[in-house]
Amino acid sequence: MFREILKRVVSGTPGALAGVVMGYDGIPIDSFAPGAMDRTTIESIGMEFSVIMSQVRTAATMLDSGQAREVTIRTTDLVTVVRMLDRTHFAAVALKPAGLEGKARFLLRLEDTRLQEELS
Repeated sequence: MFREILKRVVSGTPGALAGVVMGYDGIPIDSFAPGAMDRTTIESIGMEFSVIMSQVRTAATMLDSGQAREVTIRTTDLVTVVRMLDRTHFAAVALKPAGLEGKARFLLRLEDTRLQEELS
C-alpha cells in the first residue's frame, strides 16, 4: 500500500523523481521510483536525511515550538520534501530543482492520514 500512495504523490507532482517512506533509524519501509531515479538512490537519500530529520525533531521539541511536520532540503541538483508521519517515520519526495515542490508538499499532506494508518 505504501508504494501505491508514493506512486500517487510522485506521479501527481511535476518534476518528482521518486518517493520513500523511511524510519528515523534509516531503514526504508517502501519506495517508488518510476525510472528517472532508482529505488536504491531514493532509499540512500532517505537514509542520509534520517539523521537530519531526527535532529530537526529534537530541536523543535527543545525549542518548545511544537512537533516538526515538514522540511524541505534544497541542493543545486535536487529538492527533497520531507513530511514527518509519526515519532518514528517520515515520507520524502525527491524532485528536480524546477519541480513543483508545493504540489509535493500538498500531496504528502493529503496522504498523511493514509500513510499513518498503514504504519499502525
